[in-house]
Amino acid sequence: MPDVDAVKKKRGFGSMDKEKQRKIASAGGKAAHMLRPGKKLGHEWTPEEARYYGLKGAEATRKKWEERRNG
Repeated sequence: MPDVDAVKKKRGFGSMDKEKQRKIASAGGKAAHMLRPGKKLGHEWTPEEARYYGLKGAEATRKKWEERRNG
């Protein structure tokens, strides 16, 4: 029977070298913008929009944790 750890090490995105990972991730990001030009499928937010939505998400998460903790 093969060693399970040895088999797992040879599989998946995480086992690839960093340069290969970057190339694949870059291609995916470019594809998201090329699928339907003019349709904002990729994240194309201004820094202000990103900050706003990031804070909004953090607030929602904080509220969920408060609800769980209090009851």
